[in-house]
Amino acid sequence: MSLGGIALATDFALLIVAAAVLSYAARLTKQPTIVAYVLTGVVVGPIGLGIVAEDQLIEIVAELGLGFLLFLLGIEMRFDDIKEIMRPVGAIAVGQAILQAVASTAVALLLGFTVFQSLMIALATTFGATPIIVKVLGDKDDLKSLYGKVDVGILIFQDIYLVMALAILAVGTVDNVGEIAFSIGRVFLLMGAIGVVAYLASKYFLPALLRASAANKSTLFTVGIAWAFLFIFAAEALDLSIEIGAFLAGLALAQLPYSTELKERMRPATNFFIAIFFASIALQMEMDQLLAYWQEALIAATLLIVINFFIVFGLFYSQNFDVETSFLGTISMLQVSEFSLVLGALAVDQGFIEEGILGFLSLMALITMPISTYYVIYNRQIYAYVKPILERLEREDTVEAQPVEYDDHAVIVGYSRLSGELAEIVEDDVDEVVFVEDRAEYVTELQDVEHGFIFGNARHGDIRQEANLSGAEIIVSVAQRADVNLRLVEDAPDTLSIVTATTEDEATVLLESGADYVVLERGIVGDELGNLLELLDDREAFERRLAQLNERARSPRTDETTESNRSHPASDTGGDASTTGGDTDV
Repeated sequence: MSLGGIALATDFALLIVAAAVLSYAARLTKQPTIVAYVLTGVVVGPIGLGIVAEDQLIEIVAELGLGFLLFLLGIEMRFDDIKEIMRPVGAIAVGQAILQAVASTAVALLLGFTVFQSLMIALATTFGATPIIVKVLGDKDDLKSLYGKVDVGILIFQDIYLVMALAILAVGTVDNVGEIAFSIGRVFLLMGAIGVVAYLASKYFLPALLRASAANKSTLFTVGIAWAFLFIFAAEALDLSIEIGAFLAGLALAQLPYSTELKERMRPATNFFIAIFFASIALQMEMDQLLAYWQEALIAATLLIVINFFIVFGLFYSQNFDVETSFLGTISMLQVSEFSLVLGALAVDQGFIEEGILGFLSLMALITMPISTYYVIYNRQIYAYVKPILERLEREDTVEAQPVEYDDHAVIVGYSRLSGELAEIVEDDVDEVVFVEDRAEYVTELQDVEHGFIFGNARHGDIRQEANLSGAEIIVSVAQRADVNLRLVEDAPDTLSIVTATTEDEATVLLESGADYVVLERGIVGDELGNLLELLDDREAFERRLAQLNERARSPRTDETTESNRSHPASDTGGDASTTGGDTDV
Protein backbone atom coordinates (compact mmCIF):
# COMPACT_ATOMS: atom_id res chain seq x y z
CA MET A 1 0.00 0.00 0.00
CA SER A 2 1.30 3.48 -0.87
CA LEU A 3 2.01 6.08 1.79
CA GLY A 4 -1.05 8.01 0.65
CA GLY A 5 -3.23 4.93 1.02
CA ILE A 6 -1.85 4.28 4.50
CA ALA A 7 -2.61 7.88 5.49
CA LEU A 8 -6.19 7.55 4.20
CA ALA A 9 -6.71 4.32 6.11
CA THR A 10 -5.19 5.81 9.28
CA ASP A 11 -7.46 8.88 9.16
CA PHE A 12 -10.49 6.70 8.58
CA ALA A 13 -9.57 4.34 11.42
CA LEU A 14 -8.99 7.22 13.85
CA LEU A 15 -12.36 8.70 12.94
CA ILE A 16 -14.17 5.38 13.52
CA VAL A 17 -12.44 4.75 16.86
CA ALA A 18 -13.22 8.27 18.09
CA ALA A 19 -16.85 7.94 16.98
CA ALA A 20 -17.17 4.62 18.83
CA VAL A 21 -15.75 6.05 22.07
CA LEU A 22 -17.92 9.17 22.00
CA SER A 23 -21.02 7.18 21.02
CA TYR A 24 -20.51 4.98 24.06
CA ALA A 25 -20.21 8.08 26.24
CA ALA A 26 -23.40 9.46 24.68
CA ARG A 27 -25.21 6.23 25.44
CA LEU A 28 -24.12 6.37 29.09
CA THR A 29 -25.41 9.94 29.40
CA LYS A 30 -28.61 9.24 27.42
CA GLN A 31 -27.62 11.66 24.68
CA PRO A 32 -28.38 11.31 20.95
CA THR A 33 -25.57 9.56 19.14
CA ILE A 34 -25.79 12.21 16.43
CA VAL A 35 -24.37 14.71 18.95
CA ALA A 36 -21.50 12.28 19.53
CA TYR A 37 -20.87 12.00 15.78
CA VAL A 38 -20.63 15.78 15.34
CA LEU A 39 -18.38 16.05 18.39
CA THR A 40 -16.17 13.35 16.86
CA GLY A 41 -15.41 15.67 13.96
CA VAL A 42 -14.86 18.54 16.39
CA VAL A 43 -12.40 16.56 18.55
CA VAL A 44 -10.26 14.92 15.85
CA GLY A 45 -10.61 17.58 13.15
CA PRO A 46 -9.10 21.04 12.65
CA ILE A 47 -11.15 22.51 15.51
CA GLY A 48 -9.70 20.10 18.08
CA LEU A 49 -6.66 17.84 17.87
CA GLY A 50 -6.18 18.27 14.13
CA ILE A 51 -5.21 14.64 13.60
CA VAL A 52 -7.81 13.87 10.90
CA ALA A 53 -8.59 15.82 7.76
CA GLU A 54 -11.47 15.26 5.37
CA ASP A 55 -9.88 13.17 2.63
CA GLN A 56 -11.36 11.52 -0.44
CA LEU A 57 -12.34 8.29 1.33
CA ILE A 58 -14.12 10.11 4.16
CA GLU A 59 -15.83 12.41 1.66
CA ILE A 60 -17.21 9.48 -0.36
CA VAL A 61 -18.41 7.58 2.70
CA ALA A 62 -19.92 10.78 4.13
CA GLU A 63 -21.89 11.36 0.93
CA LEU A 64 -23.23 7.82 1.18
CA GLY A 65 -24.03 8.56 4.82
CA LEU A 66 -26.35 11.37 3.79
CA GLY A 67 -28.02 9.00 1.35
CA PHE A 68 -28.51 6.33 4.01
CA LEU A 69 -29.85 8.92 6.46
CA LEU A 70 -32.59 9.74 3.96
CA PHE A 71 -33.11 6.05 3.22
CA LEU A 72 -33.66 5.41 6.92
CA LEU A 73 -36.02 8.39 7.00
CA GLY A 74 -38.05 6.93 4.14
CA ILE A 75 -38.33 3.46 5.64
CA GLU A 76 -39.72 5.00 8.87
CA MET A 77 -42.65 6.60 7.01
CA ARG A 78 -45.60 4.25 7.39
CA PHE A 79 -48.71 6.17 6.43
CA ASP A 80 -51.02 3.62 8.06
CA ASP A 81 -49.76 4.80 11.46
CA ILE A 82 -51.37 8.23 11.10
CA LYS A 83 -54.25 7.76 8.65
CA GLU A 84 -56.95 8.21 11.32
CA ILE A 85 -55.52 11.58 12.45
CA MET A 86 -54.30 12.85 9.08
CA ARG A 87 -56.41 16.04 9.04
CA PRO A 88 -55.27 17.56 12.36
CA VAL A 89 -51.72 16.36 11.77
CA GLY A 90 -51.63 18.08 8.38
CA ALA A 91 -52.98 21.30 9.86
CA ILE A 92 -50.38 21.30 12.64
CA ALA A 93 -47.52 20.43 10.28
CA VAL A 94 -48.34 23.15 7.74
CA GLY A 95 -49.00 25.74 10.44
CA GLN A 96 -45.79 24.89 12.22
CA ALA A 97 -43.71 25.13 9.05
CA ILE A 98 -45.07 28.59 8.24
CA LEU A 99 -45.07 30.09 11.73
CA GLN A 100 -41.73 28.59 12.73
CA ALA A 101 -40.12 29.86 9.52
CA VAL A 102 -41.47 33.36 10.24
CA ALA A 103 -40.19 33.21 13.82
CA SER A 104 -36.75 31.93 12.77
CA THR A 105 -36.44 34.62 10.11
CA ALA A 106 -37.41 37.34 12.58
CA VAL A 107 -34.94 36.12 15.22
CA ALA A 108 -32.13 35.88 12.65
CA LEU A 109 -32.83 39.41 11.38
CA LEU A 110 -32.83 40.77 14.93
CA LEU A 111 -29.44 39.13 15.49
CA GLY A 112 -27.98 40.99 12.51
CA PHE A 113 -28.04 38.41 9.72
CA THR A 114 -28.90 39.49 6.19
CA VAL A 115 -32.31 38.77 4.70
CA PHE A 116 -30.96 35.92 2.56
CA GLN A 117 -28.99 34.41 5.45
CA SER A 118 -32.09 34.67 7.65
CA LEU A 119 -34.21 32.86 5.07
CA MET A 120 -31.63 30.08 4.81
CA ILE A 121 -31.49 29.79 8.61
CA ALA A 122 -35.30 29.62 8.71
CA LEU A 123 -35.31 26.90 6.06
CA ALA A 124 -32.73 24.86 7.96
CA THR A 125 -34.41 25.13 11.37
CA THR A 126 -37.95 24.17 10.35
CA PHE A 127 -37.50 20.41 10.62
CA GLY A 128 -37.81 18.10 13.60
CA ALA A 129 -35.14 15.57 14.55
CA THR A 130 -36.94 12.50 13.19
CA PRO A 131 -34.40 9.79 14.16
CA ILE A 132 -33.96 11.22 17.68
CA ILE A 133 -37.66 11.76 18.38
CA VAL A 134 -38.68 8.34 17.04
CA LYS A 135 -35.90 6.65 19.03
CA VAL A 136 -36.70 8.35 22.36
CA LEU A 137 -40.47 7.88 22.00
CA GLY A 138 -39.87 4.25 21.08
CA ASP A 139 -37.73 3.72 24.16
CA LYS A 140 -40.55 5.20 26.26
CA ASP A 141 -43.11 2.97 24.48
CA ASP A 142 -45.00 6.14 23.50
CA LEU A 143 -45.01 5.80 19.72
CA LYS A 144 -48.51 4.29 19.86
CA SER A 145 -49.83 6.98 22.21
CA LEU A 146 -51.95 9.77 20.76
CA TYR A 147 -49.26 12.42 21.11
CA GLY A 148 -46.67 9.99 19.73
CA LYS A 149 -48.78 9.33 16.64
CA VAL A 150 -49.32 13.06 16.08
CA ASP A 151 -45.59 13.77 16.42
CA VAL A 152 -44.73 11.01 13.97
CA GLY A 153 -47.30 12.38 11.55
CA ILE A 154 -45.85 15.89 11.79
CA LEU A 155 -42.38 14.47 11.18
CA ILE A 156 -43.62 12.68 8.06
CA PHE A 157 -44.88 15.99 6.64
CA GLN A 158 -41.62 17.69 7.62
CA ASP A 159 -39.62 14.95 5.95
CA ILE A 160 -41.50 15.62 2.73
CA TYR A 161 -40.62 19.33 3.02
CA LEU A 162 -37.02 18.32 3.66
CA VAL A 163 -36.77 16.30 0.46
CA MET A 164 -38.26 19.21 -1.49
CA ALA A 165 -35.79 21.63 0.10
CA LEU A 166 -32.88 19.34 -0.71
CA ALA A 167 -34.08 19.10 -4.30
CA ILE A 168 -34.26 22.89 -4.61
CA LEU A 169 -30.85 23.48 -3.03
CA ALA A 170 -29.31 20.81 -5.25
CA VAL A 171 -30.17 22.96 -8.29
CA GLY A 172 -27.40 25.34 -7.21
CA THR A 173 -26.93 28.94 -8.23
CA VAL A 174 -28.42 29.97 -11.59
CA ASP A 175 -28.47 33.24 -13.48
CA ASN A 176 -32.15 34.13 -13.88
CA VAL A 177 -35.67 33.32 -12.73
CA GLY A 178 -36.44 31.33 -15.87
CA GLU A 179 -33.51 29.00 -15.30
CA ILE A 180 -34.51 28.59 -11.65
CA ALA A 181 -38.08 27.66 -12.60
CA PHE A 182 -36.90 25.25 -15.30
CA SER A 183 -34.35 23.57 -13.02
CA ILE A 184 -36.79 23.16 -10.13
CA GLY A 185 -39.52 21.91 -12.47
CA ARG A 186 -37.13 19.36 -13.95
CA VAL A 187 -36.11 18.14 -10.49
CA PHE A 188 -39.69 17.66 -9.34
CA LEU A 189 -40.68 15.97 -12.61
CA LEU A 190 -37.85 13.46 -12.28
CA MET A 191 -38.63 12.98 -8.59
CA GLY A 192 -42.22 12.21 -9.55
CA ALA A 193 -41.08 9.68 -12.16
CA ILE A 194 -38.82 7.88 -9.68
CA GLY A 195 -41.61 8.03 -7.12
CA VAL A 196 -44.04 6.34 -9.51
CA VAL A 197 -41.49 3.60 -10.19
CA ALA A 198 -40.99 3.14 -6.44
CA TYR A 199 -44.75 2.95 -5.85
CA LEU A 200 -45.32 0.39 -8.60
CA ALA A 201 -42.39 -1.66 -7.34
CA SER A 202 -43.81 -1.68 -3.80
CA LYS A 203 -47.11 -2.98 -5.16
CA TYR A 204 -46.07 -5.54 -7.75
CA PHE A 205 -42.38 -6.38 -7.46
CA LEU A 206 -40.99 -5.88 -3.97
CA PRO A 207 -43.46 -8.12 -2.05
CA ALA A 208 -42.43 -11.21 -4.00
CA LEU A 209 -38.73 -10.28 -3.91
CA LEU A 210 -38.68 -9.71 -0.16
CA ARG A 211 -40.78 -12.79 0.53
CA ALA A 212 -38.21 -14.87 -1.35
CA SER A 213 -35.31 -13.11 0.37
CA ALA A 214 -36.70 -13.20 3.90
CA ALA A 215 -35.91 -16.90 4.35
CA ASN A 216 -32.27 -15.92 4.81
CA LYS A 217 -31.58 -12.80 6.84
CA SER A 218 -28.25 -12.14 5.15
CA THR A 219 -30.00 -12.18 1.79
CA LEU A 220 -32.70 -9.85 3.12
CA PHE A 221 -30.01 -7.41 4.25
CA THR A 222 -28.24 -7.61 0.88
CA VAL A 223 -31.47 -7.01 -1.03
CA GLY A 224 -32.23 -3.96 1.12
CA ILE A 225 -28.78 -2.47 0.53
CA ALA A 226 -28.99 -3.24 -3.19
CA TRP A 227 -32.42 -1.60 -3.42
CA ALA A 228 -31.07 1.57 -1.80
CA PHE A 229 -28.04 1.68 -4.11
CA LEU A 230 -30.25 1.05 -7.16
CA PHE A 231 -32.20 4.23 -6.47
CA ILE A 232 -29.06 6.13 -5.51
CA PHE A 233 -27.59 5.16 -8.90
CA ALA A 234 -30.82 6.15 -10.70
CA ALA A 235 -30.83 9.56 -9.01
CA GLU A 236 -27.16 10.09 -9.84
CA ALA A 237 -27.74 9.08 -13.47
CA LEU A 238 -30.60 11.59 -13.74
CA ASP A 239 -28.43 14.33 -12.20
CA LEU A 240 -30.47 14.40 -9.00
CA SER A 241 -29.06 14.36 -5.48
CA ILE A 242 -28.50 10.81 -4.24
CA GLU A 243 -30.45 11.49 -1.04
CA ILE A 244 -33.66 11.91 -3.06
CA GLY A 245 -33.22 8.48 -4.63
CA ALA A 246 -32.38 6.95 -1.26
CA PHE A 247 -35.45 8.51 0.38
CA LEU A 248 -37.80 7.17 -2.30
CA ALA A 249 -36.17 3.72 -2.03
CA GLY A 250 -36.88 3.66 1.70
CA LEU A 251 -40.41 4.97 1.20
CA ALA A 252 -41.21 2.09 -1.15
CA LEU A 253 -40.08 -0.45 1.45
CA ALA A 254 -41.83 1.26 4.38
CA GLN A 255 -45.34 0.20 3.37
CA LEU A 256 -44.50 -3.55 3.29
CA PRO A 257 -44.79 -6.01 6.20
CA TYR A 258 -41.06 -6.70 6.00
CA SER A 259 -40.06 -3.08 6.64
CA THR A 260 -39.48 -3.26 10.40
CA GLU A 261 -37.31 -6.38 10.20
CA LEU A 262 -35.42 -4.99 7.21
CA LYS A 263 -34.84 -1.68 8.99
CA GLU A 264 -33.39 -3.47 12.02
CA ARG A 265 -31.16 -5.63 9.82
CA MET A 266 -29.83 -2.60 7.96
CA ARG A 267 -29.51 -0.26 10.95
CA PRO A 268 -25.84 -1.11 11.79
CA ALA A 269 -24.74 -0.39 8.23
CA THR A 270 -26.79 2.78 7.95
CA ASN A 271 -25.56 4.00 11.33
CA PHE A 272 -21.96 3.51 10.19
CA PHE A 273 -22.40 5.70 7.12
CA ILE A 274 -24.45 8.27 9.07
CA ALA A 275 -21.70 8.54 11.70
CA ILE A 276 -19.12 9.40 9.05
CA PHE A 277 -21.42 11.98 7.48
CA PHE A 278 -22.04 13.96 10.67
CA ALA A 279 -18.40 13.73 11.71
CA SER A 280 -17.36 15.02 8.28
CA ILE A 281 -19.44 18.18 8.76
CA ALA A 282 -17.24 19.23 11.68
CA LEU A 283 -14.10 18.16 9.78
CA GLN A 284 -14.89 20.88 7.23
CA MET A 285 -14.87 23.69 9.81
CA GLU A 286 -12.16 25.65 11.56
CA MET A 287 -12.54 26.92 15.13
CA ASP A 288 -13.20 30.49 14.00
CA GLN A 289 -15.98 29.25 11.70
CA LEU A 290 -17.67 27.20 14.44
CA LEU A 291 -17.51 30.08 16.92
CA ALA A 292 -18.10 32.91 14.45
CA TYR A 293 -21.64 33.40 15.74
CA TRP A 294 -21.53 31.61 19.09
CA GLN A 295 -23.33 34.37 20.99
CA GLU A 296 -26.02 34.58 18.33
CA ALA A 297 -26.39 30.78 18.39
CA LEU A 298 -26.91 30.77 22.16
CA ILE A 299 -29.50 33.55 21.99
CA ALA A 300 -31.29 32.05 18.97
CA ALA A 301 -31.44 28.57 20.52
CA THR A 302 -32.99 29.96 23.70
CA LEU A 303 -35.50 32.19 21.92
CA LEU A 304 -36.59 29.58 19.39
CA ILE A 305 -37.18 26.90 22.03
CA VAL A 306 -39.53 29.28 23.86
CA ILE A 307 -41.23 30.70 20.76
CA ASN A 308 -41.65 27.30 19.11
CA PHE A 309 -43.19 25.90 22.28
CA PHE A 310 -46.01 28.44 22.11
CA ILE A 311 -46.41 27.96 18.35
CA VAL A 312 -46.66 24.17 18.48
CA PHE A 313 -48.73 24.07 21.67
CA GLY A 314 -51.17 26.56 20.17
CA LEU A 315 -51.48 24.49 17.00
CA PHE A 316 -52.10 21.29 18.97
CA TYR A 317 -54.68 23.05 21.11
CA SER A 318 -56.38 24.59 18.05
CA GLN A 319 -56.96 21.07 16.68
CA ASN A 320 -58.95 20.17 19.80
CA PHE A 321 -56.35 17.97 21.48
CA ASP A 322 -56.48 17.93 25.26
CA VAL A 323 -53.92 19.86 27.29
CA GLU A 324 -51.80 16.84 28.22
CA THR A 325 -51.55 15.60 24.62
CA SER A 326 -50.77 19.14 23.43
CA PHE A 327 -48.01 19.58 26.01
CA LEU A 328 -46.38 16.17 25.53
CA GLY A 329 -46.55 16.45 21.75
CA THR A 330 -45.07 19.94 21.84
CA ILE A 331 -41.95 19.40 23.93
CA SER A 332 -40.85 16.57 21.63
CA MET A 333 -40.64 18.97 18.68
CA LEU A 334 -38.53 21.90 19.89
CA GLN A 335 -34.93 21.03 19.04
CA VAL A 336 -32.92 22.21 16.06
CA SER A 337 -32.49 18.92 14.26
CA GLU A 338 -29.63 17.16 12.54
CA PHE A 339 -31.27 18.10 9.24
CA SER A 340 -30.29 21.72 9.84
CA LEU A 341 -26.72 20.48 9.41
CA VAL A 342 -27.69 18.51 6.30
CA LEU A 343 -29.24 21.55 4.64
CA GLY A 344 -26.50 23.83 5.91
CA ALA A 345 -23.74 21.61 4.53
CA LEU A 346 -25.49 21.39 1.15
CA ALA A 347 -26.01 25.17 1.10
CA VAL A 348 -22.29 25.69 1.76
CA ASP A 349 -21.36 23.27 -1.03
CA GLN A 350 -23.66 25.11 -3.44
CA GLY A 351 -22.28 28.51 -2.44
CA PHE A 352 -25.46 29.86 -0.85
CA ILE A 353 -24.00 30.53 2.61
CA GLU A 354 -20.58 30.76 4.25
CA GLU A 355 -19.02 28.27 6.65
CA GLY A 356 -19.76 30.54 9.60
CA ILE A 357 -23.53 30.08 9.11
CA LEU A 358 -23.01 26.31 9.14
CA GLY A 359 -21.10 26.76 12.40
CA PHE A 360 -24.04 28.78 13.77
CA LEU A 361 -26.48 25.99 12.83
CA SER A 362 -24.14 23.35 14.27
CA LEU A 363 -23.92 25.13 17.62
CA MET A 364 -27.70 25.53 17.77
CA ALA A 365 -28.12 21.80 17.16
CA LEU A 366 -25.45 20.91 19.73
CA ILE A 367 -27.18 23.15 22.30
CA THR A 368 -30.79 22.08 21.74
CA MET A 369 -30.51 18.35 21.00
CA PRO A 370 -28.99 17.28 24.35
CA ILE A 371 -31.43 19.47 26.29
CA SER A 372 -34.44 18.26 24.32
CA THR A 373 -33.50 14.63 24.83
CA TYR A 374 -33.81 14.99 28.57
CA TYR A 375 -37.09 16.83 28.51
CA VAL A 376 -38.59 14.22 26.19
CA ILE A 377 -37.37 11.44 28.49
CA TYR A 378 -38.89 13.18 31.51
CA ASN A 379 -41.87 14.73 29.71
CA ARG A 380 -44.53 13.31 32.02
CA GLN A 381 -42.71 14.45 35.14
CA ILE A 382 -42.44 17.94 33.64
CA TYR A 383 -46.14 17.87 32.76
CA ALA A 384 -47.04 16.89 36.32
CA TYR A 385 -45.14 19.98 37.50
CA VAL A 386 -46.93 22.42 35.15
CA LYS A 387 -50.32 20.68 35.18
CA PRO A 388 -51.84 23.02 37.82
CA ILE A 389 -51.11 25.93 35.48
CA LEU A 390 -52.29 24.28 32.26
CA GLU A 391 -55.37 22.47 33.52
CA ARG A 392 -57.36 25.73 33.50
CA LEU A 393 -57.19 25.43 29.69
CA GLU A 394 -58.83 21.98 29.79
CA ARG A 395 -62.12 21.58 27.92
CA GLU A 396 -64.65 18.94 26.92
CA ASP A 397 -65.09 17.17 23.59
CA THR A 398 -61.39 16.92 22.81
CA VAL A 399 -59.89 14.47 20.34
CA GLU A 400 -59.77 11.08 22.01
CA ALA A 401 -56.88 8.68 21.69
CA GLN A 402 -57.61 6.04 19.11
CA PRO A 403 -57.00 2.48 20.23
CA VAL A 404 -53.52 1.26 19.44
CA GLU A 405 -53.34 -1.26 16.65
CA TYR A 406 -53.22 -4.12 19.15
CA ASP A 407 -54.69 -4.00 22.65
CA ASP A 408 -56.10 -6.60 25.07
CA HIS A 409 -54.70 -9.23 22.74
CA ALA A 410 -52.64 -12.40 22.83
CA VAL A 411 -49.12 -12.37 21.42
CA ILE A 412 -47.80 -15.71 20.16
CA VAL A 413 -44.13 -15.73 19.22
CA GLY A 414 -43.40 -18.44 16.67
CA TYR A 415 -45.79 -20.02 14.19
CA SER A 416 -46.40 -23.76 13.82
CA ARG A 417 -49.28 -26.22 14.01
CA LEU A 418 -48.98 -26.04 17.79
CA SER A 419 -49.18 -22.25 17.97
CA GLY A 420 -52.05 -22.29 15.51
CA GLU A 421 -53.96 -24.59 17.86
CA LEU A 422 -53.07 -22.36 20.82
CA ALA A 423 -54.50 -19.39 18.93
CA GLU A 424 -57.81 -21.22 18.51
CA ILE A 425 -57.88 -21.89 22.26
CA VAL A 426 -57.28 -18.29 23.39
CA GLU A 427 -59.05 -16.32 20.65
CA ASP A 428 -62.39 -16.25 22.51
CA ASP A 429 -60.76 -14.75 25.61
CA VAL A 430 -58.91 -11.86 23.95
CA ASP A 431 -59.75 -9.16 21.42
CA GLU A 432 -57.19 -10.41 18.92
CA VAL A 433 -54.39 -12.91 18.46
CA VAL A 434 -51.12 -11.58 17.04
CA PHE A 435 -48.35 -13.80 15.69
CA VAL A 436 -44.71 -12.69 15.58
CA GLU A 437 -42.81 -14.74 13.02
CA ASP A 438 -39.81 -14.18 10.77
CA ARG A 439 -39.73 -17.34 8.66
CA ALA A 440 -40.55 -16.36 5.10
CA GLU A 441 -42.34 -19.62 4.31
CA TYR A 442 -45.16 -18.67 6.69
CA VAL A 443 -45.72 -15.10 5.47
CA THR A 444 -48.39 -15.92 2.89
CA GLU A 445 -50.20 -18.30 5.25
CA LEU A 446 -50.22 -15.79 8.11
CA GLN A 447 -51.40 -12.96 5.87
CA ASP A 448 -54.38 -15.10 4.87
CA VAL A 449 -55.50 -16.05 8.39
CA GLU A 450 -57.82 -13.86 10.43
CA HIS A 451 -55.25 -13.18 13.15
CA GLY A 452 -52.78 -10.30 13.32
CA PHE A 453 -49.29 -10.84 11.97
CA ILE A 454 -45.98 -9.05 12.45
CA PHE A 455 -43.08 -10.19 10.32
CA GLY A 456 -39.81 -9.88 12.18
CA ASN A 457 -37.44 -11.12 14.81
CA ALA A 458 -38.76 -10.71 18.37
CA ARG A 459 -35.17 -10.01 19.39
CA HIS A 460 -35.57 -6.52 17.87
CA GLY A 461 -37.08 -3.81 20.05
CA ASP A 462 -39.15 -2.31 17.22
CA ILE A 463 -40.85 -5.65 16.63
CA ARG A 464 -41.75 -6.00 20.30
CA GLN A 465 -43.04 -2.44 20.41
CA GLU A 466 -45.23 -3.04 17.37
CA ALA A 467 -46.72 -6.07 19.12
CA ASN A 468 -47.57 -3.81 22.12
CA LEU A 469 -46.53 -6.41 24.69
CA SER A 470 -47.46 -4.24 27.66
CA GLY A 471 -51.03 -3.96 26.37
CA ALA A 472 -51.45 -7.70 25.79
CA GLU A 473 -53.52 -10.03 27.95
CA ILE A 474 -51.09 -12.91 27.48
CA ILE A 475 -47.77 -13.65 25.80
CA VAL A 476 -47.01 -17.20 24.68
CA SER A 477 -43.62 -18.01 23.19
CA VAL A 478 -42.91 -21.39 21.63
CA ALA A 479 -39.50 -20.11 20.56
CA GLN A 480 -36.84 -21.81 22.65
CA ARG A 481 -34.43 -18.89 22.60
CA ALA A 482 -33.68 -17.81 26.16
CA ASP A 483 -32.44 -14.34 25.17
CA VAL A 484 -35.62 -13.60 23.21
CA ASN A 485 -37.95 -14.96 25.88
CA LEU A 486 -36.12 -12.94 28.52
CA ARG A 487 -36.70 -9.74 26.56
CA LEU A 488 -40.38 -10.61 26.11
CA VAL A 489 -40.79 -11.07 29.86
CA GLU A 490 -38.82 -7.94 30.78
CA ASP A 491 -40.70 -5.74 28.30
CA ALA A 492 -44.09 -6.63 29.80
CA PRO A 493 -43.69 -7.42 33.51
CA ASP A 494 -47.42 -7.01 34.18
CA THR A 495 -48.56 -9.21 31.29
CA LEU A 496 -49.23 -12.92 31.79
CA SER A 497 -46.31 -14.69 30.10
CA ILE A 498 -45.82 -18.36 29.26
CA VAL A 499 -42.50 -19.16 27.61
CA THR A 500 -40.34 -22.17 26.85
CA ALA A 501 -36.79 -23.08 27.85
CA THR A 502 -34.30 -25.79 26.93
CA THR A 503 -32.50 -26.13 30.28
CA GLU A 504 -33.39 -25.82 33.94
CA ASP A 505 -30.93 -22.93 34.31
CA GLU A 506 -32.73 -21.01 31.55
CA ALA A 507 -36.08 -21.75 33.17
CA THR A 508 -34.85 -20.47 36.53
CA VAL A 509 -33.62 -17.20 35.02
CA LEU A 510 -36.92 -16.68 33.18
CA LEU A 511 -38.99 -17.33 36.31
CA GLU A 512 -36.82 -15.00 38.38
CA SER A 513 -37.24 -12.34 35.70
CA GLY A 514 -41.02 -12.46 35.96
CA ALA A 515 -42.26 -15.22 33.65
CA ASP A 516 -45.50 -16.70 34.99
CA TYR A 517 -44.75 -20.17 33.67
CA VAL A 518 -41.87 -21.79 31.83
CA VAL A 519 -42.41 -25.01 29.90
CA LEU A 520 -39.28 -27.15 30.06
CA GLU A 521 -40.51 -30.56 28.93
CA ARG A 522 -40.57 -30.14 25.16
CA GLY A 523 -42.35 -33.40 24.50
CA ILE A 524 -45.49 -32.31 26.35
CA VAL A 525 -45.57 -28.70 25.21
CA GLY A 526 -48.70 -29.09 23.13
CA ASP A 527 -50.90 -30.86 25.70
CA GLU A 528 -49.67 -28.88 28.68
CA LEU A 529 -50.03 -25.44 27.12
CA GLY A 530 -53.34 -26.33 25.53
CA ASN A 531 -54.83 -27.62 28.79
CA LEU A 532 -53.57 -24.56 30.65
CA LEU A 533 -54.83 -22.01 28.15
CA GLU A 534 -58.28 -23.61 28.02
CA LEU A 535 -58.73 -22.33 31.59
CA LEU A 536 -58.21 -18.67 30.61
CA ASP A 537 -61.92 -17.87 30.75
CA ASP A 538 -61.94 -19.01 34.40
CA ARG A 539 -59.11 -16.94 35.85
CA GLU A 540 -59.28 -18.54 39.33
CA ALA A 541 -59.00 -22.05 37.88
CA PHE A 542 -56.21 -20.83 35.60
CA GLU A 543 -54.26 -19.38 38.53
CA ARG A 544 -54.71 -22.59 40.55
CA ARG A 545 -53.48 -24.74 37.66
CA LEU A 546 -50.57 -22.38 37.04
CA ALA A 547 -49.57 -22.60 40.70
CA GLN A 548 -49.76 -26.40 40.57
CA LEU A 549 -47.56 -26.55 37.50
CA ASN A 550 -45.00 -24.18 38.98
CA GLU A 551 -44.96 -26.18 42.22
CA ARG A 552 -44.44 -29.39 40.27
CA ALA A 553 -41.60 -27.74 38.34
CA ARG A 554 -39.85 -26.85 41.60
CA SER A 555 -40.26 -30.34 43.09
CA PRO A 556 -37.35 -32.81 42.89
CA ARG A 557 -37.77 -35.35 40.10
CA THR A 558 -36.23 -38.71 39.55
CA ASP A 559 -33.90 -39.18 36.65
CA GLU A 560 -36.41 -41.57 35.09
CA THR A 561 -39.20 -38.99 35.16
CA THR A 562 -36.97 -36.25 33.88
CA GLU A 563 -35.71 -38.38 31.02
CA SER A 564 -39.20 -39.43 29.97
CA ASN A 565 -40.52 -35.88 29.97
CA ARG A 566 -37.63 -34.27 28.14
CA SER A 567 -37.88 -35.66 24.67
CA HIS A 568 -36.42 -34.21 21.52
CA PRO A 569 -38.57 -31.99 19.26
CA ALA A 570 -41.90 -33.74 18.98
CA SER A 571 -44.17 -34.04 16.01
CA ASP A 572 -46.92 -32.05 17.72
CA THR A 573 -44.93 -28.85 17.26
CA GLY A 574 -45.38 -28.97 13.54
CA GLY A 575 -41.69 -29.51 12.98
CA ASP A 576 -39.20 -27.74 15.22
CA ALA A 577 -41.22 -25.17 17.06
CA SER A 578 -38.21 -24.10 19.03
CA THR A 579 -37.09 -21.59 16.46
CA THR A 580 -38.84 -19.16 14.21
CA GLY A 581 -36.17 -18.60 11.65
CA GLY A 582 -34.13 -20.65 9.28
CA ASP A 583 -30.92 -19.00 10.53
CA THR A 584 -31.68 -19.82 14.20
CA ASP A 585 -33.07 -16.34 14.85
CA VAL A 586 -36.52 -15.81 16.28
